[in-house]
Amino acid sequence: MKHPGYLAFLILCLVWSCTASKVGKKAPQAQRPLTFTSEAAPEWTALFERTSGWFGADGIFSIPLDGKEVQQVDNKKTLFIFSDTYIGEVVNNAPRAGNVMVNNTAAWLSGNEPQESKISFTYNKQAGNQPISYFIPNNSISKEGEYFWLGDAFINQEKDNALYIFAYHVHKTGPNVFDFEQTNITLLKVKDLTENGLAEYEQIPTTVGFIHPTYGRVFFGSGLFVNTKAAKAPNPDGYLYIYGIMGKNKSLIAARTRPADIENFDKWTFWDGEKWTSNKVDVAPITDGISNELSVTPTQDGRYLLTFQVFGISDKVGIQVGQSPIGPFGKIHEVYTCPEYKAGLLPYNAKAHYHLSKPGQLLISYNTITLNFWEDIQKDASIYHPRFIWVRYE
Repeated sequence: MKHPGYLAFLILCLVWSCTASKVGKKAPQAQRPLTFTSEAAPEWTALFERTSGWFGADGIFSIPLDGKEVQQVDNKKTLFIFSDTYIGEVVNNAPRAGNVMVNNTAAWLSGNEPQESKISFTYNKQAGNQPISYFIPNNSISKEGEYFWLGDAFINQEKDNALYIFAYHVHKTGPNVFDFEQTNITLLKVKDLTENGLAEYEQIPTTVGFIHPTYGRVFFGSGLFVNTKAAKAPNPDGYLYIYGIMGKNKSLIAARTRPADIENFDKWTFWDGEKWTSNKVDVAPITDGISNELSVTPTQDGRYLLTFQVFGISDKVGIQVGQSPIGPFGKIHEVYTCPEYKAGLLPYNAKAHYHLSKPGQLLISYNTITLNFWEDIQKDASIYHPRFIWVRYE
């Protein structure tokens, strides 16, 4: 049996050890605010300035085909997906008669540099080589006359590397460019991800496109963040974060699920402002004034950058800095003023392409359109291709 004094000595040593470790350990320092600088990225913009076949589109999302969101990897392959796309021939900047619009197309890039020889633009074709959309609504929640606009997508390494794409059901409500309505959301699953295999896919109707009783229309799929070890996320927690838009205030909302459970919507949880809940109606705004398409990307020091077009359509590209994938996000940094706005174009849907970026900077794209788009596009093909910028942060 040990002497009582010996036990007291052990306790004293333990207390001294804990105290010494606290004293010796530096207190965590507050992170300095990030500062941003920006400039145009003409080398990337030029990659999408085309005069034959695919010559303009919006809705550009980039997906690393290995499923890993790692920057500046040699020989990396990227899939770009687009929504409404024009196909035809362009002469003296004007589309020739016979050009057509389809609702979704793709492009395939080898490497991480904007080299014309390394990118291939593809679109689906029917008999007679007529262009058609790759993805067309045909499931239990589809309605006649609808078409798909594409949201964000990812390679699901827990589902045999299938490609999953969020697709919005859309239909026209009038003749003008903004006369449309988005209703439901379908999850598209492509098992054989090749240029020829993209048109073979499964449609999985979802329950996450709905009308909130307080805020109004809800859409998920505006942006994705795969926060897993397999995706090489810097601080992985094993979840896929699925961002969306809610209501007239264009509020950011978030859901999350394990990638293996992507098709089981009962296992999704939704951020209610304080915790994750299984009730989608409890979802709460995280921040307001964002765009229908966006991105959330990590920094090297553990923060997260929310990139978007300020108020949805404007001349400003905005970034907010957050402490986690769901914030809280700070003030809006208006990091770039889109010069096309002064020429009458309407910039929208800015987002970052993380795996094509470099440490300490983001490659960001945005789209442009006009109020009289249907007439203007037939006079000037240049109004409807993605623009790119570099944003550096310190």
